[in-house]
Amino acid sequence: MSSWRVLHLPYGIGIGVLSQALRARGVDAVSCSLRSHRYAYMADIRMHVDEYSYRAGKQVREAFFREALETYDLFHFHFGETFFPDKRDLKIIRDRGKKMIVHHRGSEARMLSVARSFGNPHVRVKPTWPEMKIRANLRRLSAYIEHAIVPDRELLPYVAPYYKKVHIVPYAIDTGRYIPDYPSPDSPPLVVHAPSHREIKGTDDILSTVTRLRREGYKFDFKLIERMPHLEAQRLYRQASIVIDQLRIGSYANLSIEAMAMGKPVICYIREDLRDTFPPDLPIVSADPDTIYAALRDLLRRPERWAELGMRGRRYVERHHSLEQVSGMLIDIYRRL
Repeated sequence: MSSWRVLHLPYGIGIGVLSQALRARGVDAVSCSLRSHRYAYMADIRMHVDEYSYRAGKQVREAFFREALETYDLFHFHFGETFFPDKRDLKIIRDRGKKMIVHHRGSEARMLSVARSFGNPHVRVKPTWPEMKIRANLRRLSAYIEHAIVPDRELLPYVAPYYKKVHIVPYAIDTGRYIPDYPSPDSPPLVVHAPSHREIKGTDDILSTVTRLRREGYKFDFKLIERMPHLEAQRLYRQASIVIDQLRIGSYANLSIEAMAMGKPVICYIREDLRDTFPPDLPIVSADPDTIYAALRDLLRRPERWAELGMRGRRYVERHHSLEQVSGMLIDIYRRL
């Protein structure tokens, strides 16, 4: 395994972290962000093909693919994307005897009809990923790739019918980069919400709750973080007393994990039927659009809970989302390909 060269692509917060973790275990892993993205700075290779003209960008992409085909033994694709939008690279990679795996993260796999079958009336999906497009993409990927990865059991039912084997690997975080800053009950409360997509995250319900609580006399600051560089957003997370992630999907992801690593209490909707699929020490306060008012009000009323929840969150990510744990799981999966 240590002699293999692994390429993670084409973008996302996870590719740089996972490559770093694999290198620490002796695997020659490299991450590449093919296009501009708020997390592109974390990748080892940054191509930014979208900043070229269409013709030039196509040439750059083709040249990198040819080079990668000669250089790497295993291609770890993320977010349901590969080198090319039409996935023509997959047959070439397979015919060359190279290994492949696809890592699904969320909206590129989450279908409304499936989500609603689990009794979640709150769920929303991105309009850029209609169900027909998702199914076609999954069929195209699974025609050449037998193994897939998802972060938890929320995403599993969407992709399980398509692949020979689906592995569950939690999100990874380098806790060493996050010094916990537990909220003081004596500090003015700051509530932070950082949606990547307002409708999917339930932002309107959060804004309505903030307005209602302020009208009722609760004193706190609120920051809505959007279209902000990641490092700048992290500085605001560090100042927060409470971080609100999402209210509709039913599981947690990178924002919750970052906030817990910083020692912050987190509000995020955890679907009731999924609660037992997560480790029992998960300290997230679950809330959906119908319960966010009560959840945030209760946390504002009890500032003595902030540090306690923050400490539990920090311990949780150290136990269940560490680079060491996740990279070990990946290596075990790679050996099975």
